[in-house]
Amino acid sequence: MQAVEFAEGRLRLLDQRELPHAERVLEIETAAQACDAIRDMAVRGAPAIGLAAAFAMALAAREAAAAVDPRRELEARAEMIARARPTAVNLRHEVEAALENLSGAPAGWFEEALRHAEAMRLRQLAEDAAMARNALPLFRPGMHVLTHCNTGALATGGLGTAFAAIVEAHRQFGLKEVLADETRPRLQGARLTAFELSRAGVPHRVIVDGAAAYCMAQGMVDLVIVGADRIGSDGRVANKIGTYGLAVLARHHGIPFTVVAPRSSCDPLWPGASEVEIEQRDPREVLEFAGQRVASAGSDALNPAFDVTPGDLVAAIVREDGLFRPPFAF
Repeated sequence: MQAVEFAEGRLRLLDQRELPHAERVLEIETAAQACDAIRDMAVRGAPAIGLAAAFAMALAAREAAAAVDPRRELEARAEMIARARPTAVNLRHEVEAALENLSGAPAGWFEEALRHAEAMRLRQLAEDAAMARNALPLFRPGMHVLTHCNTGALATGGLGTAFAAIVEAHRQFGLKEVLADETRPRLQGARLTAFELSRAGVPHRVIVDGAAAYCMAQGMVDLVIVGADRIGSDGRVANKIGTYGLAVLARHHGIPFTVVAPRSSCDPLWPGASEVEIEQRDPREVLEFAGQRVASAGSDALNPAFDVTPGDLVAAIVREDGLFRPPFAF
């Protein structure tokens, strides 16, 4: 299953808002449409967002080539794409990399950008496989594993990050069970991770986010493994809201809290010269369920999409270039 691909001059995105009930593909023809798809989470997961952005830059290059001032128009569209979702570092990194790569005449920008994005897809495949191998020392036979949000092939251009590590560990050792947080409010765990675990033949159950502490106290968790949207130079991690709480719970119960993410998710300027912007999403995602209002009419909601886990709560970070233990210095 390909979450992101480019064919017949269009960016094709598997609409993750419809899963697992329907597999609908969006046909994206403009950079603005790509931004809307990223913003509305039709595509999600930091590596997949980065890949979608790289292909969106091909669309932007095609549009800008016909403008009076092509470079200025291209840069404006690039900034629009980079701002679609602010927290994941991959998005802006890939937009800037694509922009720097377009150095020739405007008439050739589209093909240049397309080659750049296709090369990125192949790189992600190799990186995901390397991360899965590098994470194997975290596992042992018969383990109970807990994961949060979705880190599978739907979240990358390849095999997945933490999810790929789980699948490879199950192949190698045989895991007892994976507990997948439902991951409120968009239910990426219940809708997407459970869907991918079923297809991979990995034994699993979905739990509500608030059940993680109970499961840990009952000895039902040996390892917590998650992905990341941004990793700081000191090992701090920005990831889906609820990740920080899992790290605190894991520390209290003596359970390793681990992260699997590519180097492209690392931000050497954070903390310090760079500060992460936590995306605040539409309160209706919390106040409604399946389009039906569940909160009282007079209630509002706070809906941060991410939280930040301090590096001193992280037992290990796995990238395509190795497995790293504290103290981190990326």
